[in-house]
Formats: sequence, structure tokens, C-alpha cells
Amino acid sequence: MTVPHGSALDLRTFLGGLGERLLDIEAPVSVVHEMTALQHELDRASRFPVLRFLQPQLANGALSPIPVVNNLTASRVVTAAALGVADHRRCAEAFARRAANAIAPRVVARGDAPVQAVVVEGAAADLTSLPVLTQHELEPGPYLTAAHATTFDPDTLTDNTAIQRCWIMGPRQMSWMAYPASHNARNLRKFRERGEACPVAFWIGHHPAVVIGTQAKLDYPQSHWAAAGGIAGSALRLVPSVTHGERVMVPADAEIVIEGWVRPGAETADGPFGEYTGYLGPQTRAALCEVTCITRRTDAIYHDYGSGLTDMLVPDNIAMEGRLYSLVKAVAPSLVNVHVPVSGRRFHAYLQFNRPPRGEVRDALAAALAYRRCKAVFAVDEDVDLFAPEEMLWALATRVQWSRDSFVVDGLSTSTLDPSLPSGAQTGSKIGVDATLPPAVGPGQPRAVPPRATVPADAEVRARALLAGVAQGGLPEA
Repeated sequence: MTVPHGSALDLRTFLGGLGERLLDIEAPVSVVHEMTALQHELDRASRFPVLRFLQPQLANGALSPIPVVNNLTASRVVTAAALGVADHRRCAEAFARRAANAIAPRVVARGDAPVQAVVVEGAAADLTSLPVLTQHELEPGPYLTAAHATTFDPDTLTDNTAIQRCWIMGPRQMSWMAYPASHNARNLRKFRERGEACPVAFWIGHHPAVVIGTQAKLDYPQSHWAAAGGIAGSALRLVPSVTHGERVMVPADAEIVIEGWVRPGAETADGPFGEYTGYLGPQTRAALCEVTCITRRTDAIYHDYGSGLTDMLVPDNIAMEGRLYSLVKAVAPSLVNVHVPVSGRRFHAYLQFNRPPRGEVRDALAAALAYRRCKAVFAVDEDVDLFAPEEMLWALATRVQWSRDSFVVDGLSTSTLDPSLPSGAQTGSKIGVDATLPPAVGPGQPRAVPPRATVPADAEVRARALLAGVAQGGLPEA
């Protein structure tokens, strides 16, 4: 399966190229827990088709005419292909390179924007008409989980966009959880300090290259539109929002846009909610958004992320790999690859090096640990497969003396969603582990370590042929 880099940038074009990787569910499936339950089952089986529910059943029993797509980015292979990267193991360098080569967006007229084919304003703008999922037990209700909140810095007018959850509280009210350290939260605070309402728009549904591109880790303030264009390999088409005009632009080729305001001081309780950690996060305070307008395509598709599931972790982890690659490569030229594994949520990072000189791996570990989300960073040599958990554990078991090869740093910035943090803590404890082999005594000499236990290549070929014959009769599962 290959998705050409720079092909038409919208969700439906992407879905049309998936072939057997797209699973259409024709039977009615409830948006309350049932769709998410299916994702949990697929995660447990390590199977990651894209799911399209053709008859979403709303909480009131009615069937929605708007199909739901989820598990869109659960497969790392499919997600890499959407970015035009043939080998999913090489995303870090490709993402970093493209993020550094921004492509400016281009503005189109409203008549050329599919996302504004249907415009519903005022009292008629009803959030409850959308097939929004209630995912997990104990959550208070349906949440937008794949909505990109778009704001701007009132000082520079620079845009920002980020995926941030919203609890649908009524036809025209919803919470908006702008994570306190996010650029959107910064913009929101600036408007609040001015005593002004903060304009915001939430867009839903786009080509995965755009969805991932707008998750690029940028400095503040810096435009996500240009960064996303660079990562996707094509200029994004933008259109002025109906409520806010050119002050808040939205992707013309998205599926749905929800527009509104946050009045100064308008807040509400939000949560509990299933976080990327795999745990329910506690109830917290969030902005209260008043909805003014909903626009959509005539045949709109609703996109949902399975919170805490592989579907949600893969795209942001790939973006994180690109950011770490850029940060670490600047201090460690011997870096060859970065992987942020789903098993570590967004707290673990693996760094790979090719014959690093003395001290360089420690420099690299320190640089990576300075990234807020990184809680543990592990460095290995090029002979270790970053994407094979058993290889990583083997390297840690056989190449590390903990007192010599690890260091702990306290008091660093961290994600406050980490459930292991003490209540109220704003900083955390982090560890760097150097599982690289010691350098050679002199130039051109081998490293002073035992060789791997291997068999001759011709014996491997014969073994594979023998196994292929035996396999026709069936092999035991375990």
C-alpha cells in the first residue's frame, strides 16, 4: 500500500487509496462505547485496519447520516505511507527535514472550500447532531477527540493549531481543554488578560499527512499551516472562517468546522477523561466555548481518535521523533535514528548511534531529556533494532551497568498527565541510559566486546526453505 506524497490532500482521497486496509462496518454501531470497544479489541490483537462506520447509532437510537472513521493512524506502516515515507523506521529524519522546509498555505474563496458547502449558524448550529463518541466508562459524555483547535497570538497574529479535547455539553456549548503548557493556552491567556473573548475554530477530518503535520513541535509563535505544508509536501488550502473571517483560517478541505468564542473567565469542569497514558485523567478546569457556527462538506465524514489507543499515539509519536531528531542531531552528529514507541506512550524515546565518540551519547541523552515529554531515554548502537522490543531489552540486559551507564536528573519539566507524579508536582525525575558499546581502543580496531552468536548465511537460507515446507502442514500457535 503506497500513498503518493503530495497527492490530493483530503480525507476521502486517502480512504479511497487504502484498499483492503479499510474496513467498512455496515451494521449500526453505537457511538456510546461500542465503536471504542472495537478499537480496544483490535489493539489487543495487534491488528490495525482503518474503520469506517456507515451507520453510526446516536445515543438517542437514531442513525446519523454522517459516517464515522477511526483507527485512521493506528498502523505505523499506513501512517508512514501517508507521509510518503516508504519505510516506517525512517520517519524521524524525514519528518525533521520536512518540518524545516515550510510551505506557505494558499487562501481560497468560500465557494472553492468544500468544508463550507453547508453552513449552519446561530441557534441552528447543533453539536448534538454530530456522531460524537462517548468512549470510556466514567467519562461525562461525548468528546471531540480529533478536533484541531485553531487560535492565534493576539500580539503577532500568528496561528496555532493543536488537537485538544472538547466535551459536548449541549447543542451550543462545549468544554475546551487547552493543555496549560500548549501554545493555544498561551493565546487564550493573552486574550483573557486583555479582557477580550478568544476566537477559536475546531476543524475535524483531513488527510493524515495534514493531521500529523499540524502536530509538528514548533517554537512560539510559529505557524502550523506552513509547517504542515512542508511535512505534507503541498501547500494547504485555507479559507477564512465564517465567524472570525481572516483572523482564524481553517483548512478548506477539512470535513467539519466548529466555530466559537471563549468569553473572558468562562470556565467549566471537564473530565474525567481517558488520556494517552491509558488512564482516566482527573476532573479539571477547562475553557467554556460558545458555538456560533458549524460548517461541513455536503457528504461529511466525522473523524474520531481512540484516546489512549494506538490510533492516537502513532501520529503524535512520529511528530515527536522528528522533533527529537532535530534537537539531538545538533549536539550528536553520530545519531542515525529515533523511535518513540507506543509501549512507552509519549514518555520513552530510543536513540540510535553509529560509532559515537566518547561523551557524545551522554550529550545526546541530556538533550533529549530536556524535551518536556521525555521521561526515559535509551541509547543503543546501529546493530540494535529500535523497533523490536526484544532487541531493545537484550541491549539493556547485556550492555548496561546501571551505576556506570545511567544517570537520573530531578526537577525537569515534564507532562503533568504522568500518573506517577505526586499530587500537585510540576516537575519530574528523568533517566538516561547509555546501552551503546564502548568505543574501540584505537582507529580501525574492533570494539572490545564478544561477537554475537550467529549461524552462516547459507544455513539460514536452508532453514527458511525447510520451515516453509513444514509450515504448509501447519505450525502450533505457541
